[in-house]
Amino acid sequence: MKLKTNLHLHTNDDPEDQIPYSFIDALDEAKKNGFECMAITCHNAFIDNAEYKKAAEERGILFVPGIERTIEKRHVVILNPAADIKEVTSFEELRAYKKEHHEILVIAAHPYFPGSYSLQEKLMGNKDLFDAIEHSWFYSRFINYNLIAKRVSELLNLPFIATSDTHDLRFLNTNYAEIEVSEKTIPSLFEAIRNNKFTNITSPRSLLGEMLPYTIKKMILPRSKR
Repeated sequence: MKLKTNLHLHTNDDPEDQIPYSFIDALDEAKKNGFECMAITCHNAFIDNAEYKKAAEERGILFVPGIERTIEKRHVVILNPAADIKEVTSFEELRAYKKEHHEILVIAAHPYFPGSYSLQEKLMGNKDLFDAIEHSWFYSRFINYNLIAKRVSELLNLPFIATSDTHDLRFLNTNYAEIEVSEKTIPSLFEAIRNNKFTNITSPRSLLGEMLPYTIKKMILPRSKR
């Protein structure tokens, strides 16, 4: 079966970004758009909420707990860890954690986008840690920082998977993966990703109509949670 999947989502549970919608809001939007699997990946806040899992199940959606963890000042998406993932602060610690937690999936988030938070050279320096590389929704026909990520994914033979890195529900349905799973479970989902059994559904965004307004909004939005 194929699961329409979003593996990178921020909500108002996020302690570092001002997000105007809840996870339940995101689930409702996901259900409306035919998603069957949703992860929650707030910045440095691991969310594994029984209420969220139940709400997802009621909508026919597989819930994947996760976090976008800051590791040595760089962003890494970690899916299905335990709560102690919040104690991991270095790549060496993440390496040790992964050896003890084979049930997790580690994604290189927007690795070559501008900003000190992107992995940049840390991706190649820690290539053994990553199970996949992210293809971000934030690109146009004229500006596309995903291109180098795609080349690196081919060089490292790592899956290159589309996510919406959702901070705005308007973009939830613009960049996602349809994943071929044997059953609707997290282990089956991760196995399919590692084996490249998915199709990315994605298209460039409008530079002036979507990307620029989004960037300006991110720049001026107060970050009182920080």
